Amino acid sequence: MLDILAITGPIYLCIAAGYASVRWNLFTKADMRVFGRFVIQVALPALLFNALASRRLDEVVHTGYLLAYAAGSLVLILGALWFACTVQRKGLTESAYMAMGMTCSNSGYVGYPVMLLLFGPLSGVVLALNLIVENLVKLPLLFTAADVGAHEGERPSLRRALTQTGARLVRNPMIVAIFAGFLVALLGWSLPSVITRTVTLFSAASSGLALFIIGGTLVGLQVRGLRRQVSLIAVGKLLLHPLAVFGAIVLLPLLGLPAVDGDLRVAAVLSAAMPMLGIYPILAQRHGFEGFTAAALLATTAASFFSLSAILWLMRHSAGWLTG
Repeated sequence: MLDILAITGPIYLCIAAGYASVRWNLFTKADMRVFGRFVIQVALPALLFNALASRRLDEVVHTGYLLAYAAGSLVLILGALWFACTVQRKGLTESAYMAMGMTCSNSGYVGYPVMLLLFGPLSGVVLALNLIVENLVKLPLLFTAADVGAHEGERPSLRRALTQTGARLVRNPMIVAIFAGFLVALLGWSLPSVITRTVTLFSAASSGLALFIIGGTLVGLQVRGLRRQVSLIAVGKLLLHPLAVFGAIVLLPLLGLPAVDGDLRVAAVLSAAMPMLGIYPILAQRHGFEGFTAAALLATTAASFFSLSAILWLMRHSAGWLTG
């Protein structure tokens, strides 16, 4: 258990430091937004590019991982949409944001630092693979569902939805960095050392600062009056999502699809077990659902300390499965 705490402890101490710095007025929540823009626009793209461009293409393309992570997430998205719309009788837009909270992990701010402690250099590849699934599969699907729900009774414009999704991707520095890194790996280029060292300096700032930002943004969030909905999202994110990805890892090879082996198995399940992405309430503001999403972010991030520690403990005692 002490080994597990050695992995999760620094993560949540960094989050606690960010929380304390805003709570005690060392920084403001507005400062966290500025720091967050730096991480998203500069530090994480540098990390992603560096992780991919410094490897051969066969070392960064893992089809089995992409299929398992995407398939497990899509199963839960469809299940969450059905449950929220049919059982809870929520609108499609609100249901889409509930599904987003259950399936879209904080791969950059929380996931990457955990992976870095566990897997070292492989963590950058895992982050890139996760962001491909998040940005090319899950988020476009959920944004489309939310928009359709918001325009219920109207004929939605598929061309407009696709144009908006494409514009988001083209402007996303992390997606640009992923494709640039893949291109360098594909062509086998060796970049000048002055460039690689500069990129490395920026990428080194990502993990600790990202966790610090998460802590700062949690100040002032409230859970009162939303416990049932928040609990449902937290259970979906911290338990059902990793279970769904685990199920996909086990089942897909039985269907003749590529398998996920070794450390990537652990990385896929842990990636699914991370709390939801830190900009979850910001994304939900677009349709007026920032209230329950902010509360879910607070509760899920706090609870993830215990759930991640438990999952790591279970994996540590499942050596046969871990080795594939």
